[in-house]
Amino acid sequence: MENGNESQVATHTRDNDEEAAMGRTVPTFTMVLQQEMEGWSKFRRGLRKEDQDALDDLFRAARLQLAGSAYAARPIPFESIVMAMLVSLTRRVGALEEIVRRQERERQLAVSARRETAGSIQ
Repeated sequence: MENGNESQVATHTRDNDEEAAMGRTVPTFTMVLQQEMEGWSKFRRGLRKEDQDALDDLFRAARLQLAGSAYAARPIPFESIVMAMLVSLTRRVGALEEIVRRQERERQLAVSARRETAGSIQ
């Protein structure tokens, strides 16, 4: 009977070890992003200062989208990081396009006003 109990204890201990290994927490996406940033540090060091700043901006943009990246739970986390960067860049381009459209409308109004003024003078 003692051997049977030892077997049960050994099995119980092994099961606890497996549960402990399986129960390890998954790193937060903040930690994953930090690891990615560290993984690109040599690349960053090889860039000119203004390009280093641009790369830092991209990673900052990814940090702003942590919730979406964590929710996506992609098997390759870098995919979520790049998508977050692209979303940020797309928003920035859209904002710049809106500024250009607004300035173009203002320019057209100014040109029209000048034409009307010049036409009324003659």
